[in-house]
Amino acid sequence: MTTYSSTKEFEGAAFVQASFKGATVRFSDVSGVTMRGVDVDGLDIDSHDLFFGSLFVNGVDVVPLVEAELNRQFPGRELQRAQTPEGLRECWSAVQSAWRTTVAGTRPDLVDAHVEGEWSLAQTLRHLILATDAWLGRGILGTQQPFHEIGQIFTGAAEMGFDTSIFRVEPPTYEEILAVRAERQQQVTDFLAAVTPELLAEGRQDPWGDAHWRPSVGDCVRVILEEEWAHLRYTRRDLALVR
Repeated sequence: MTTYSSTKEFEGAAFVQASFKGATVRFSDVSGVTMRGVDVDGLDIDSHDLFFGSLFVNGVDVVPLVEAELNRQFPGRELQRAQTPEGLRECWSAVQSAWRTTVAGTRPDLVDAHVEGEWSLAQTLRHLILATDAWLGRGILGTQQPFHEIGQIFTGAAEMGFDTSIFRVEPPTYEEILAVRAERQQQVTDFLAAVTPELLAEGRQDPWGDAHWRPSVGDCVRVILEEEWAHLRYTRRDLALVR
């Protein structure tokens, strides 16, 4: 298989009677792509940011349909964009309950299982530790170095100028992951228990250094919730294939 990495050579290109059967596209920009008269049987699209835009299939924007179905599959997910302390607390409670079910129901021999190069359950929990450290620790609380050494950093972080040397090279045990994860979950629970509408409206800096977006405290909480629901879906999807 030929791999095209970090290339823009296909921008604006036209493909006529070409075959992409079995091709894989990862971490790539396919916004604005137009497909006409195509065979899409078995086409599998996964986009974490789908609800921010549109996706037309035969002239129908399917984003609202996808969102409604995901909310049906994951009760409480519909509150991930809540604006009130009560709504955010309810959403957090729902996603944590769903995570407890998934973690408790996963056999020990599957916690490090990978599907098509995706993160394992153990790695996903480490990434959620990182997400909490970023958006609660640095984003909301302003801690300069809030990151735990077992956090799972995302692809491209080093290219963004992030110091990845703070993270441990040797992977932690699953027991350590669960312990640190529980600490971070409690931090969010405690914060939400006392948060007020006034605090949610306060401005903050993007923890990853994006100067073009100044999130509110509420925005930071909602990013945490989006991370939790999205990675829960990924994890359940992958575990269903290896059980």
